[in-house]
Amino acid sequence: MKHVQYKEKQMMECYIKDYPRPQFVRSRWDNLNGTWDFCFDDKEEGELQKWYIDFPKQTEIAVPFTCETEASGIGDEKVHPVVWYHKTVKVDENCYNQKVMLNIEGSDYETKVWVNGIYIGCHQGGYSRISMNITNALFAQTADIVICVSDSLDRAQMRGKQRYYPENFQCWYIQTTGIHKTVWLEYLPESYIRTIKMTPDLERKELNIEWDIFQNTEMNNLELEIDITYKGIKVNHIVTWITDREGGIGLNVFEPHISSSGLMVWAPDNPSLYDICFRLLHQGRVIDEVKSYFGMRKISIDGQYILLNGEPLYQKLLLDQGYWKKSHLTPPDEDALIKDIDIALAMGFNGVRKHQKVEDERFLYWCDVKGLLVWAEAPSTYVFNDRMTAHFMEDWVKLVHQQYNHPCIITWTPLNESWGIPSIKTDIKQQAFTQAVYYATKAVDTMRPVIVNDGWEHTISDIITIHDYQESGKEFYEKYTQRKDRILGNEEAHNGFRYTFARGFTYKGQPVIISEYGGIAFHSDQNDEWGYGRMVNSQEMFLKRFDEITSAIKQIPYITGYCYTQLSDVQQEINGLLTEDRQPKLDSNRIKEINEKKFSY
Repeated sequence: MKHVQYKEKQMMECYIKDYPRPQFVRSRWDNLNGTWDFCFDDKEEGELQKWYIDFPKQTEIAVPFTCETEASGIGDEKVHPVVWYHKTVKVDENCYNQKVMLNIEGSDYETKVWVNGIYIGCHQGGYSRISMNITNALFAQTADIVICVSDSLDRAQMRGKQRYYPENFQCWYIQTTGIHKTVWLEYLPESYIRTIKMTPDLERKELNIEWDIFQNTEMNNLELEIDITYKGIKVNHIVTWITDREGGIGLNVFEPHISSSGLMVWAPDNPSLYDICFRLLHQGRVIDEVKSYFGMRKISIDGQYILLNGEPLYQKLLLDQGYWKKSHLTPPDEDALIKDIDIALAMGFNGVRKHQKVEDERFLYWCDVKGLLVWAEAPSTYVFNDRMTAHFMEDWVKLVHQQYNHPCIITWTPLNESWGIPSIKTDIKQQAFTQAVYYATKAVDTMRPVIVNDGWEHTISDIITIHDYQESGKEFYEKYTQRKDRILGNEEAHNGFRYTFARGFTYKGQPVIISEYGGIAFHSDQNDEWGYGRMVNSQEMFLKRFDEITSAIKQIPYITGYCYTQLSDVQQEINGLLTEDRQPKLDSNRIKEINEKKFSY
């Protein structure tokens, strides 16, 4: 087994640069990013006029960048309700007797696909992966692909930080319309591995594997072969019969040759990962092969402590919105993702709260490899109604499944600051919705903590999180030490008029984290630029305030971590540690010194 070194970290055997799904890798795929024909459809007449047969090219666009961005080659920030894409591609000549899947990693919001004039299907949701079988529309080696995407300023959609007015305001930014992640073809056999779910069990030194197999009705006697290795050392190998579409098995990962304990545990300071390969066999012949990896680690809660692998974990997180100046929600390339991770680690943070977006899975891969903890969050809605609740629940459960196998993810954060649930403090329906989201998440993942309303007005939550942009470290410390019982007892608002719990809910002794604070911005002469609180005029002023607030949080015994706002500037919001084009505003070593400062209680 060959392992390549990248920035002093071991990459997994499955790694392929730019591969869009690095935890479920097949060798045969075609990247369709690049130049596509493009058309605005402001009159919404394209379907009626059958543009999927006769495409009226207006211009070209660089996929996967949206038409609002400079990187797309268009840069039109106006709201357009419908956009169309067209590309003719050559299909792999060896694809006969294969299924051809068209995958779109992200497209906002309603996406319809035609191939060679034949309607393939429709997907709703701006952030979950789209996968459509286009095999029956292929009559030759050419696929004439037409994609129509409808979007709006609808507040019932998962929007995240996308504005829902025609202009930017406060900390909401230019909308994202259409395809914003990689488009690619994948070639599958008649029977194939549909999904794999991997759950580590540290106590038993086992990896629990659940599979979903698509089985051709004419293809019986299928077997699944699984190989687990660590740095080329064989850990386990089994072959098991496939008796039903869905099944599972627990595999021992104890191997005395890899460590004194026989186990390599994943943690930020030593992000050990195992390679794993799945092969689907028919009559002894490999018909499908998927390469992946996993980490053996355990997230748990013991009273007021969050534990990683049985040890207390103090989280030093950085709010990361994942926006770039020229490409907005879409990373410019894979190296840009790696750069953000390296910067966060260099500044002494051990994790990020990926805020209001579902990041490219290559980002999660590199967090797995480099040991950066991640809170995975849902993009918020901004209205509460039956349509919102139905779409949100469906989309959120998909996203939990989609990201489940990444060891770097240690917390799920489906709802934030009462966005989309504005009356949760007193409204029983909205409270019930948050509880339903909590239990739906737990039904998929019993391991990770779930925070259903990050920041305030909690209902049921594994961690109590507080957002507080208090500027004075002294006042911050006094507030959360002298008035702890009043704040956690819901007798006093901790953030203006915001209380820690919704009415009818009380503190149960959970861990407490300050999951937003700081937001310090340098003085600006632009009227529309802003940060939290008073702006500072020098690096020393910035560092003094950052040090005082961060040190105050660290000295409060019952608080088990913090999340500083934020990694980089985003459009008019200028409270980043970096500029929008990722230039540092401060010496990262000074930030690291403050983050690593220790206190005894």
